[in-house]
Amino acid sequence: MNIAVKIENAAAEAYATPLAELDPARAQRFQDDTIWPVFERLRREDPVHFTPDSEYGPYWSITKWNDIMAVDTDHEGFSSLDGIALANLEAIKEQERVMGQRRRGAGFITMDEPEHALHRKAVSPTVAPSNIGAMAPVVRERAGQILDSLPIGREFDWVDLVSKELTAMTLATLFDFPFEDRRKLTHWSDMVTNLPGHGPVTSWEQKGAAMFECFSTFNGLWNERINAEPSIDLISMLAHNPATRNMDPNEYNGTVILLIVGGNDTTRNTISGSVYNLNKYPEQYDKLRADPSLVTSMVSETIRYQTPLSHMRRIATRDIEVGGKTIKKGDNVVMWYISGNRDESVVENPNAYIIDRERPRQHLSFGFGVHRCVGNRVAEMQLTIIWEEILKRFPRIEVVGEPTRTYSAFVHGFETLPVIIPARA
Repeated sequence: MNIAVKIENAAAEAYATPLAELDPARAQRFQDDTIWPVFERLRREDPVHFTPDSEYGPYWSITKWNDIMAVDTDHEGFSSLDGIALANLEAIKEQERVMGQRRRGAGFITMDEPEHALHRKAVSPTVAPSNIGAMAPVVRERAGQILDSLPIGREFDWVDLVSKELTAMTLATLFDFPFEDRRKLTHWSDMVTNLPGHGPVTSWEQKGAAMFECFSTFNGLWNERINAEPSIDLISMLAHNPATRNMDPNEYNGTVILLIVGGNDTTRNTISGSVYNLNKYPEQYDKLRADPSLVTSMVSETIRYQTPLSHMRRIATRDIEVGGKTIKKGDNVVMWYISGNRDESVVENPNAYIIDRERPRQHLSFGFGVHRCVGNRVAEMQLTIIWEEILKRFPRIEVVGEPTRTYSAFVHGFETLPVIIPARA
């Protein structure tokens, strides 16, 4: 179907559906890239919207910038203890059946204060500016190697050869993970974030086996690091910090998953999104090539425009009013960052991709408050370096077909992106 027709049909459906029946978390809309009219309508007509029945159970949708900020910065009124993403109810049952345990949290991001701050502090030095500065030359060298290996004049998948590879290399550096096994990190991230039938996941049993392999591998790394001198990698810092060295194994496994997924999906999907959107808006690509100093603001605009994680979930700890609606204690509350980043009342011309915005870092994609993304500077560093190196080498990267998008209401990303690089600089 023609893309324009698909979007037109999606808009007609979004506005024809009775408001009470509107369920913005349907993953198919995200994969089809037809989510935008749904959020547009909710921002206009019902910015704090209740969905009484869905595959995730009942939940509230917070879709406007200021309401999202109010929820995100109120860590006492809205708890992360039950997890940060909407969880499919059938998926929870299957996970319990296969893995023999209840769904676990995702590390310190699913902790409330004061425990959250102690665990976050343990890994923060690894992503501090001084360590990022020391890591940058390694990332630049490896980014150059990736780009120099790309075929010229022949179609290839940008997601596989560039986006996944760069994030795997950087994650391996952060973890001091065996470099030759780096793509295992990508694989485990995909296994965590996909349901059977999507991405690499074929069954719950396969998913469970992959998680067992991941946890076993990182338990081995923990045992190595705790018996060695302290180092700057993430595992060593967790093993030697007094606040985390005695953490429960499930907390450690959850923290590992948080760091793998957080370090993989945001950067990987923004790299892919930048190539796709610069092609979709060729005047912006021309602007970037004419002035490479715009790389930094282009990166931030892509993070806003792409919004690599669509939402974060909280649980109300008490009856609380948001946007004139009363949310009851225990209710699921979903902050739709992907909608807030398109809020016309805060972001000027939000549906346009403009790489030289006056305030390019004005976006919700990293969250706010105590749970603001701990690795945001690492992500920006990787994205800036890869584009600085791209502009040195390639006059143009051409998207030659529509991407395959991720089937998920949480990870807003690309599975494939076909491109051709016509020539080297």
